Amino acid sequence: MEYSYRYPAYSTQEVAGELEHHIDIHRQAYNYTLYEYENVDADNIGSAYKHHYRLPDWKNEFPVFLEVNSKALQRTVTRFYDNLSNLKDQKENGRNVGKLKWKSPKDFQSMTFSQSGFELKNTSGRHATLWLSKIGDINLRYHREIPDEADIKEVTVKKETTGDWFVSFGLQTDDADLPEKPDVNSLDTTNSVGIDLGILNYIHTSDGKTVDWLDLEDEYERLRREQRKLSQKEEGSNNYEKQRVEVANIKRHIRQKVLDYQHKITTWLVREYDAVFVEDLNVKGMLEQLHNARNKQDAAWRQFITLLEYKANLYGCHVLQVEAQGTTKECASCGVETEKPIWVREHSCPSCGFECDRDANAAMNVLQRGFAELGLGWLEDQYLTKHRRLA
Repeated sequence: MEYSYRYPAYSTQEVAGELEHHIDIHRQAYNYTLYEYENVDADNIGSAYKHHYRLPDWKNEFPVFLEVNSKALQRTVTRFYDNLSNLKDQKENGRNVGKLKWKSPKDFQSMTFSQSGFELKNTSGRHATLWLSKIGDINLRYHREIPDEADIKEVTVKKETTGDWFVSFGLQTDDADLPEKPDVNSLDTTNSVGIDLGILNYIHTSDGKTVDWLDLEDEYERLRREQRKLSQKEEGSNNYEKQRVEVANIKRHIRQKVLDYQHKITTWLVREYDAVFVEDLNVKGMLEQLHNARNKQDAAWRQFITLLEYKANLYGCHVLQVEAQGTTKECASCGVETEKPIWVREHSCPSCGFECDRDANAAMNVLQRGFAELGLGWLEDQYLTKHRRLA
């Protein structure tokens, strides 16, 4: 299993200057990879593996590439081909995308060391030191320990738009070292849950629990205020740059607050239940709707589901995405579909008379579909009786 841990970095002014210099060399390497991809005979390039063989010639022709770690330089070439592959995937999925462009300094603010060229040391307390080849030591706020069973496969150093530095460790843990998930055939269905990603609540579970939305109104009001100030500054001036950093800090604070909230919810879910079923949402389609797009972005459902899936492996829990279409309309008791405008918050089935909260009904449908995917039975009386009582 592959996952990552991220830490704030605190480097000296001298080391920060070295980091910026190395990142700029990697930016030039990325741009030169793009140049050769478009202009060199395809027999000599076309894949990251082939392109790596051109690096010795680069170093002979451009000595600046000798200043950076060779493995990191290879990783930058691979980064170009990863981006190229992602672009092709988007085109195949029908998205209207262009082609890869040269990176300006503001568009290229990170570099990755893969397999070698780094060492994590002095990890006994809340601080640690990361040594990077041809750069030196960087101090980290080591707020959580890397598990003993995890191998560090790569290290990425990034400078945020705020000017702050962060280090991400790409980790790999052998599946044999992870907690064993309950066998599907002996899964405790009473300790399984379906989740409706809600409107009035952040989530609503099939066993009647709700989690409220994160209140970000104060943060957004501050962001609007600081963005107005930014619009009044002369672009390129010192005052503009100071205000730009202030706006970037607020945006990062919002992102971190949402991420922290999601970490807490997803950790609770995978620890509490043996199986968690969640809707496979069309997030892009949701954001294209006219109403309440910003709140859906704050919800960051795709990020939420990604966290849920990776933590399921860490804590030995089954997580499964199920078809989302119709979970709100369909009656959890009899399956008859009933149209409900978004402002109708109660489910009342005209066929069987079952009544409960709209989101509770959707969560039970998610649970039923999850059980069906795993070939398990549905404890209808248990769930319906409970929600009739809660309604």
